[in-house]
Amino acid sequence: MTSSDLAPHAPWIDSREALDAWLAPIGPGTVVGLDTEFMRRNTFYPQLALLQLAHDGRYALIDPLAVPLGDALAPTFAAQPVVTVMHSAGEDLEAMSPFLPDGPHTLFDTQIAAAFVGMGLGISYRALVAELVGAELDKGETRSDWLQRPLTESQKLYATLDVVHLHPVHAILAERLAERGRTGWHAEDCARMKRRASHREGDPQPQRGVKPAAEWPMERQALLRRVLRWRETTARELDKPRSWLLEDAQAVDLVGRLPETPASLDERTRGTRALRSPQRQELFDLLHRPVEPDEVAATAPIVGHPLGDAKRAINEMRSAVDTLATQLDLPPGLLCARRSMEEFVMTKTWPEALDGWRREVLFDRLSPLLPD
Repeated sequence: MTSSDLAPHAPWIDSREALDAWLAPIGPGTVVGLDTEFMRRNTFYPQLALLQLAHDGRYALIDPLAVPLGDALAPTFAAQPVVTVMHSAGEDLEAMSPFLPDGPHTLFDTQIAAAFVGMGLGISYRALVAELVGAELDKGETRSDWLQRPLTESQKLYATLDVVHLHPVHAILAERLAERGRTGWHAEDCARMKRRASHREGDPQPQRGVKPAAEWPMERQALLRRVLRWRETTARELDKPRSWLLEDAQAVDLVGRLPETPASLDERTRGTRALRSPQRQELFDLLHRPVEPDEVAATAPIVGHPLGDAKRAINEMRSAVDTLATQLDLPPGLLCARRSMEEFVMTKTWPEALDGWRREVLFDRLSPLLPD
């Protein structure tokens, strides 16, 4: 049976009054299914194109191009204990951040829940619905233009079906989480996802992802951090992709070999679409401003590729994680990502990504494996 055989009616809502009326029955302790359609068209921020809602057998398609969302969502989703059910919510939370800057009050991510109950890491919504509900979702509109108006009937059906099954999927997964004693762990990971999505200034330590600079002196790493944070702030201000200002490789090249003149900077960044004259001058000044001691102190060292004893320690940790993951019936990647092991081994500092329930189950197992 396909989901289209049981397609429910979902009114098209294009006014604030109609949206307020639809949201009115939602009270504390209730469950709401939520999904979005968004587009990235040469912008930094995803452009919210559609908001789909499901509550107590009712469905709605909200047109954010027509409805001034403003503060319309926060009283329902953020200010009261409503459980908001979403699948792989990271990008959806980002798309809704102008209206829900800290995310929903209580997030229940079905993809994360599925991983905790033995259904694998990163399962698609389509596969999850097929396994738990026995319905087949159509993939025909996956690459649709969601900013076009009017949407086609096929697009509206596809979008509605994305939330129709969220309530039964939530009920099944919540029960399985409780049976395994994993409800708290899942809630922690959902809260972590919300925090990541709410970082409106980006990663405070973006240089950590640039391994070619791992052997640089800390003053040079601090300068790279300065440049990458400038790129983040400027990309957000201009609403342009980061790569339109600087690719990572360009940032490494410029910091590793400073341009002597503005003309040299122009030559080495030629073709970069969003790097106009004002931004080029800002970047040149940024590159040549002396690095202060407090910048160096605030810069987390870049973790390089592990060698020798460090590599052996990581392999031992991977084995320990695999063994524990089997015992807990969890995907190893959910329990502990390799990059977290590398960070722990190379810095001798417990990674923030492994705080919470992961620290409780991993710290005593991994700490003795650190190299001397």
